[in-house]
Amino acid sequence: MKILVSNDDGHQAQGILCLVETLEKFADITVVAPDRNRSGASNSLTLEYPIRAQTAANGFIYVDGTPTDCVHLALTGLLDNLPDIVVSGINAGANLGDDVIYSGTVAAAMEGRNLGFPALAVSMASHHPKHYDTGAKVVADLLKRLKVDKLSLPVNTILNINVPDCPWEQLAGTQITRLGNRHQSEPAVKSQDPRGRPVYWIGPTGSEQDAGPGTDFYAVNQGFVSITPLHIDLTSYAALDAMKTWLND
Repeated sequence: MKILVSNDDGHQAQGILCLVETLEKFADITVVAPDRNRSGASNSLTLEYPIRAQTAANGFIYVDGTPTDCVHLALTGLLDNLPDIVVSGINAGANLGDDVIYSGTVAAAMEGRNLGFPALAVSMASHHPKHYDTGAKVVADLLKRLKVDKLSLPVNTILNINVPDCPWEQLAGTQITRLGNRHQSEPAVKSQDPRGRPVYWIGPTGSEQDAGPGTDFYAVNQGFVSITPLHIDLTSYAALDAMKTWLND
């Protein structure tokens, strides 16, 4: 199995190092990841200036661009041997509910799927994870099962995986979930720079709102690994007929 690994925390992040250490035991791994932390970059592509790719001492390729840049470049010209699957992570911090809109981790996986490759995004449900090895084992176990069972992901679908930050043996199990959602984000925080000019920090995400049974929030809060299939087609099919009626009127 050939795997392209990327992330949004940067090529030196502990999560990607742990993931690669685990996956390279049974797969051929290529890493193409940002040169620094690019969390929150979502699906942005760099279009107004060239991006550069360099190789670190450990063989990881790092790019001065976004997570989407990394996967796009890897699959459309950088790599001679294309992978079987794209894995993005392991992210420091959960990507639950509305988080997927902004997540560079999820975006890297989406770019792989956009370009025709099956893809997974994996995140630890802690901003300071102590058990990246649990997340890596979850991914390894899933990839081995996919290979043995010869299962393929549905077209235009990625798997968004969120793992509780606990030892492997303390996981409650795995649940297939839907996205929950959060309350509105907290207000921006206004401050001043040393010259007295106003500056702003983006406020923290809102608290959990739709977080009941069946959601990704609920699963992780109960100690389960959450696996949410995400569909890239954003069309609201339920609204199509109503919109057609409105337009005709």
